[in-house]
This record gives sequence, structure tokens and C-alpha cells, in this order.
Amino acid sequence: MILVAKSPQDYQAFRISPRDTNRLAIIFDTATANISLTVCVEIFDIGGKTPPNRHQLAVEMFFIIKGEGKASCDGKTVPIRAGDSLLVPPTGTHVIENTGTSRLYALCIMVPNEDFTELIRSGTPVDLDDEDVAVLCRRTPALLTH
Repeated sequence: MILVAKSPQDYQAFRISPRDTNRLAIIFDTATANISLTVCVEIFDIGGKTPPNRHQLAVEMFFIIKGEGKASCDGKTVPIRAGDSLLVPPTGTHVIENTGTSRLYALCIMVPNEDFTELIRSGTPVDLDDEDVAVLCRRTPALLTH
């Protein structure tokens, strides 16, 4: 396998269901990594959350890039904010929710893929806006207008 490099302009983003309040920007998947995994950035609008979900085999890790919220898994709820990490075991029913006053951004890694990328791609394609790109490039949105 050769090194694969991507930048936010290369990421494809989707909203799985039209009513979802979160979007997923795929960074790497089985096709690009040649291994069964999904790496994406999950972007939650204010008040947004995932539906309760679980994976039969996959371990899912979240690293909070920006924002704050709460995470629940099998009845346990913890507050989350930038810098926090979560590890969801296989079969753990979990929800991530943005309880903050701005968008919540989380790096999500799931191994094995368990058709997660295919589920994401089956949704509606959406664009990353200036705020999203600024967060992913570690710039302030004001710098984009100059």
C-alpha cells in the first residue's frame, strides 16, 4: 500500500437521512485504506444528535475536535468537549449529542467498517461550508474572508 494523503477539499460529506441533524465527512474508508475501517468527521448542528445505534463487531472511537455535548452508551452518560475521547465497544448502544452553543465536531474511527461507509454514502451528499473547512484546517472563519 502506498501513502494516501487527503485534505478537507477532498472529503465527501453526507447526511444519512434527510431529517438528520449531523453530517459525516468521509476521510478514509475501506477502498482508500485497503483495510476494513471508516474514518470520518462527524459534524453536529446545534442541538443535533445521532439516533441510538450499535454495531455488532465494530469498535468505534470518537475524538472531540471542537464543541461540547454529551455521549451515552448503554445507559451511562458523560459530558464531552474538545480534547475528550470516547471508545464504544461492539454492541454498545450509543448516542452523541451536541448540547453546546456552536457546532460539535468529532473525529470518528470505526474498525471494522461493518458497512458504515456504505451507509454514509447511501445518504444525501452535502457540502462542507466555510465554518467546517476552517475547523478541519484549524483556521478561524475570519481568516477565510481575507
